[in-house]
Amino acid sequence: MSLERSASTTTPLSEARRSTGIYQRIFETIVAGEFAVNSRLPSETELALRFGASRPVVREALARLRDDGIIVSRQGSGSYVKRRPDVAVLHFTPGGSIDDVQRCFEFRHAIEGGAAALAAERWEEADLAEIRAAFDALEVAIRKNELGVEADERFHLAIAKATHNPYYVSMQTSLQPHIRFGMNLTRNLSRLRKAERVLAVQDEHRVILAAIEARDPQAARHAMEDHIANARRRMFDNVPA
Repeated sequence: MSLERSASTTTPLSEARRSTGIYQRIFETIVAGEFAVNSRLPSETELALRFGASRPVVREALARLRDDGIIVSRQGSGSYVKRRPDVAVLHFTPGGSIDDVQRCFEFRHAIEGGAAALAAERWEEADLAEIRAAFDALEVAIRKNELGVEADERFHLAIAKATHNPYYVSMQTSLQPHIRFGMNLTRNLSRLRKAERVLAVQDEHRVILAAIEARDPQAARHAMEDHIANARRRMFDNVPA
């Protein structure tokens, strides 16, 4: 799928969603190999002409791709492909927006670190028991080679509840469809890699649990932030050599 075909065959997007749509189309061409790693993308002006959009809209899409580590800008030279994610990322997001998933990860990174820190300070025995039970359910899912999305959701929700702040729980439950979508995507992608990657994800959960058990708010915050940042990065891992 070339940029030319994307622009000519896709229904024009509303202004509010146009940069997201352009992000998605450029992302798809990179995944498909239209632009190789280290190759230069068309200029903002060329992209604006192809998509029938303004340069500021294109610039916003490129900025998001830079934030997500897909492209890199070189002053006076333009934008270049930094990494080519595995095509499987598109298989697990039929009709979905990669950009929306990434923005959800951004939000979770900002919020869930604080939740983990408060959970470390405030947990009661029942809270800790629920976090441990969710972690154990993840262990069982790994042994059975199951996806474990439900247990993963349970783990993060249990931490939100352990804050004893209803706003964290409300945030977690209101975003649950988006969080579940991201978890399903990243866990499916992890299963396509070596078994060590699935175990590495669980090790991150183990570090979070240990920090909360130790009532170490700073360690819990950092462990959760690292976990979500790593999940976001794993989503865009390069195609295996």
